[in-house]
Amino acid sequence: MRYKGCEFILYCADQEKSRLFYEMILGRPPLFHVPGMTQFELAPGARLGLMPEKSIKTLLGEEVCNPSRGAGIPRCEVYLLLEDPGAVLKRALSVGGRLLSPLKERDWGDRAAYVMDLDGHVLALAQREENQGGEG
Repeated sequence: MRYKGCEFILYCADQEKSRLFYEMILGRPPLFHVPGMTQFELAPGARLGLMPEKSIKTLLGEEVCNPSRGAGIPRCEVYLLLEDPGAVLKRALSVGGRLLSPLKERDWGDRAAYVMDLDGHVLALAQREENQGGEG
């Protein structure tokens, strides 16, 4: 099977606040921003989406637990490979991100910092040597 792309969608309490947060740390405007969905291109074929918690609950109904009940409980991370994770870390902290672990060399060879976004999602801001495989 050949994949044509990949989209990761984070549920957020306030779509507009989350859009501003990610616009600042990603250094670019979203590809599109409409009520119920914001999407940023991370790389060709890879997008990060932001959807209000109430929208996913409306979409999926009673079959899923309300995402707001799990706010702040990390269940995964978004691992971003960057040219300058230190600069992105500063921007993330300046717009309300919370530092979880400072930028430093990690056991798997990457330099990475960990921050929590406005909704409690964990972001790894990492740099990798070109010839290295690594975690993310």
